[in-house]
Amino acid sequence: MSTPTAAALGKQRTPVRPARILLHTFLVVTALAWLAPLLWAVFAALRPYSETSTKGYVSWPDKLSLDNFKNAFEQSDMLHYFGNTLIIAVPAVLITLLLSSMVAFYVSRFDFRLNIFLLLVFTAGNLLPQQVIITPLYRMYLLIDLPGITMSGKLYDSALGLVLIHVAFQSGFCAFVLSNYMRMLPHELTEAALVDGASVWRMYWQIVLPLCKPAMATLLSIWIYNDFFWAIVLISTGENMPITSDLNNLSGQYFTDPNLIAAGALLTAIPTLIVYFVLQRQFVSGLTLGANKG
Repeated sequence: MSTPTAAALGKQRTPVRPARILLHTFLVVTALAWLAPLLWAVFAALRPYSETSTKGYVSWPDKLSLDNFKNAFEQSDMLHYFGNTLIIAVPAVLITLLLSSMVAFYVSRFDFRLNIFLLLVFTAGNLLPQQVIITPLYRMYLLIDLPGITMSGKLYDSALGLVLIHVAFQSGFCAFVLSNYMRMLPHELTEAALVDGASVWRMYWQIVLPLCKPAMATLLSIWIYNDFFWAIVLISTGENMPITSDLNNLSGQYFTDPNLIAAGALLTAIPTLIVYFVLQRQFVSGLTLGANKG
């Protein structure tokens, strides 16, 4: 019995279609377009400003070094502001996911007349532009006294104030996403648990919530970490600001080194990259929710 040769197998292969070539070309060009700003920032951060000021940014480098990264880290006291960001971002993310998952569980697993209306109320909060409520929110924060709770004695100029505003603005979107995901879970899971005598809290905490890890991973967005707007409005003391606002310390009154700022911006992106690589599998699972797989 004869076996097929390599040449015969090569002839049996499906020819590459022009549409596939165009698709891959489009994907490569799109990926390069997205990566171009990042690669340009890395290129600028590795060059000294004296070189780019004389030769221009579009030029072949004479020297590449990590001096800008070292200077950016030391001059901005970045380690201190990383700590400020963790104090704000970690509680805000955890509280947002906890509260929004509770709302999502209630509106997706219990049938009552106002469940859709309740979800719309939470989602409608995301439709309100943040700039519209700057003035009333700023005045309200100044009027709320918290002696002994915050360093400033008020809700203004405190990490607690930023945590609360992030929770308020992010909970609606998270509740909307999680409720849609929970509706995809079989109702037989909670029905069987109910028959076995499980309480509502146990159904939520031990059955439904562990199955929502992919959706919750996608909601670990960098919006809170990357926030600059609320930190500038609601924080006045420089030492209390998060890492995004700390980049302002690298800009002088009369002179700004773009290469130094590029290095600082790349350093601030490191924690988000770590989170992505640690939770990469969950991110991919969350991005493919609802996709048809063969």
